[in-house]
Amino acid sequence: MEYRQLGKSGFKVPELCFGCGTFGGHDNEFFKTWGASDVAEARKIVDICMEAGLNFFDTSDIYSMGSSEEVLGKAIDHLKREDVLISTKATFRFGKGPNDVGSSRYHLTQALEGSLKRLGTDYIDVYHLHAFDATTPVEETLNTLDNFIRQGKVRYIAASNFSGWHLMKSLSVSERYGWSRYIGHQVYYSLLGRDYEWELMPLAADQGVGALVWSPLGWGRLTGKIRRGQPMPETSRLNSKLSTDAGPQVPEEHLYKVVDALDEVAAETGKTVPQVALNWVLRRPTISTVIIGARTEEQLKQNLAAVGWQLTPEQIAKLDAASAVPLAYPYWHQAFFSERNPFPVPQK
Repeated sequence: MEYRQLGKSGFKVPELCFGCGTFGGHDNEFFKTWGASDVAEARKIVDICMEAGLNFFDTSDIYSMGSSEEVLGKAIDHLKREDVLISTKATFRFGKGPNDVGSSRYHLTQALEGSLKRLGTDYIDVYHLHAFDATTPVEETLNTLDNFIRQGKVRYIAASNFSGWHLMKSLSVSERYGWSRYIGHQVYYSLLGRDYEWELMPLAADQGVGALVWSPLGWGRLTGKIRRGQPMPETSRLNSKLSTDAGPQVPEEHLYKVVDALDEVAAETGKTVPQVALNWVLRRPTISTVIIGARTEEQLKQNLAAVGWQLTPEQIAKLDAASAVPLAYPYWHQAFFSERNPFPVPQK
């Protein structure tokens, strides 16, 4: 397992991170479609990860309304805390009160204390804002996060699902006041969702913000179970009655074009479709870690095998071509000036 710098910091994380959205979930319809691992099952998954060199676990307070954090905390209680890296998040609604949501000092303080208690730890390695709160001053949010670090309750801070101006404004405020800055940005990125490359990837390269990639298999579309001319697998979460669980929509022909290319590369490499899809993401600029999930031990072992080898430049080019989509404005116009503004990441 390769370890990479998380952005412009001295902190290293494994190239794969385990997403704990499958932990808990027994009483939550949305998260049941992801998985519902109890403590015993979660401990087995944690041990497999640790043996493979994956010691980074990502969760959130809203995953099964705290159940994921509770299960993770118990699943790692047989390990030395310093051997495990924990990432969790706040900002989304956690309660019915008017202040039980957002990135205010009130809510973040309440959220952090709750997460520490559920996880059974006294510090978080990477603390994310799960979304941008446009109603709370950025200064209030970042001052609160900086205080968390000064108190020793948080080691590093990161954002998630920010737009380019959200992230750049936050970095500017941190620099202005000498506060801790976001070193990571948790983003949606896959062969079926390359929007990250347009604005956020160049920003990350310029500002030293490492990407922590979620849903690298395109909301379950790149697991190898979906094929041209075949019915959707009954077990796919894309069959969920919850419209939000299907994720961003993908034109059918584009999906099959990407899957066909993945099949070709998988045959050339002797790897599986998801292993190729994960390896492609790992080779992209600014990527610090890719968050994988698994409902079973076998799925986990398969995903862990996405590292330790590399696609050839020709195979990467084939996947790039199959997954390319028309650029939105102003990126298609900027592409005309590639002589001095190369896409997707300007080279310094």
